[in-house]
Amino acid sequence: MNKILILGATGLLGSTLVPYLKAGHHNIVTQARKKGTADFTFDVDDWDTTCEFLTQIEPTIIVNLVGLTSVEICQQQAHAGYLANTRTVENLARWINQSFAPCHLIQISTDQVYDGDGPHTENNVTLTNNYALTKYAGEIAAAQVKSTILRTNFVGRSKVNYRESLTDWVYTSLINSRNVQVLTDVVFSPLSMNTLVEMIELVIRNKPVGVYNLGSSDGMSKADFDFEFAEKLGLPVNTMFRIDSSEVTFLHAYRPKDMRMDCSKFEKLFGIKLPRLSDEIKKSAEDYYEKS
Repeated sequence: MNKILILGATGLLGSTLVPYLKAGHHNIVTQARKKGTADFTFDVDDWDTTCEFLTQIEPTIIVNLVGLTSVEICQQQAHAGYLANTRTVENLARWINQSFAPCHLIQISTDQVYDGDGPHTENNVTLTNNYALTKYAGEIAAAQVKSTILRTNFVGRSKVNYRESLTDWVYTSLINSRNVQVLTDVVFSPLSMNTLVEMIELVIRNKPVGVYNLGSSDGMSKADFDFEFAEKLGLPVNTMFRIDSSEVTFLHAYRPKDMRMDCSKFEKLFGIKLPRLSDEIKKSAEDYYEKS
């Protein structure tokens, strides 16, 4: 039976992925940086520590969710972005190579490696900020071993008190009548976390090698997404305002304008049709019904 090591198991995606895989009777081992929150506590950006723990654990599959996802911090603190998004993957690939371990690496990357007119295929990379650069460098490191690289984006209710998702931010802002500026010219094609973990399980079972886009089958602007999410929950939208990214004052690092992904490669591989974004909005909204 595969021993699956989830790195970053207590983060935004890990807190949904781990219980889902455990419910599916997978053999799961978890890692986090904070003591007492996972089976193992260590920093993956430190080679000696990583080598010691991986040799002890002997995973046959590693799902790497570790990363610094703040575009602003990656832009302002380039070395911090490198450590979290690149060196961690370099250490994982180095251990797999040096130990000759029969281990498959699943690297979670980002749709921010795309810009310009979408939807984008896997070979249409355009790097426009340090976050995208460090994540892409992590992909290059992952590709040195047997690996699946998933470029994705996700939405949905967070199960972590200290991490807020996009939908959490919209929900909390609107129920508290706070002003919300939503971007009309930034387009994306995320999946709900609930769908994404199902797709990750497919990858765990089949272990394909290569780079794959993994998102909804279509896309929309973040403004349209936020309004549709609010509509699904019957939330008041009188404090939500559409705005162009050029008018925004609270963002400093450049963000790609069109991150929509062509996911046909993934769909053909597994013989599936990925859901429309409107369906994913509905699925994400259901997680908030009990709160409403």
